Amino acid sequence: MLNTLSSGLEDYIETIYIASENGKTLKGADLAREMNISRASVSEALSKLVSKGLIKYNSYETIFLTESGKEEARRVYAKHHILKDFFENVLNINPDEASKNACKIEHIISQSILDKMEKFSKFFSKHKQILEIYMEESKK
Repeated sequence: MLNTLSSGLEDYIETIYIASENGKTLKGADLAREMNISRASVSEALSKLVSKGLIKYNSYETIFLTESGKEEARRVYAKHHILKDFFENVLNINPDEASKNACKIEHIISQSILDKMEKFSKFFSKHKQILEIYMEESKK
């Protein structure tokens, strides 16, 4: 859709999205704490997201995603989960390591590779016997 978001802005919008999906409201200071980032950096990022029409926000007020913001956040969030699922269920990586690596890779992976990883994960989940053989082999 937008393809103009930096990896940092993607992280902000994904964090806002996850909070909103969990019924949690965020203000700038909350977001800074949540992401362990300075309030000045958060203010700058929020300003950019407002200018791109992805959030509604005024200083000291609750941050809301616009419809475009929700759409973009869902895209980033989906990438993260496709990658995490692939790492955990195909490569047998522990959930914490899978999530950390998904976070890094979600910003640079092409859609065509992501689509193939998703198809491969679905194939593995439908063919449990292959997965079991693979898991046994990977332990050797």
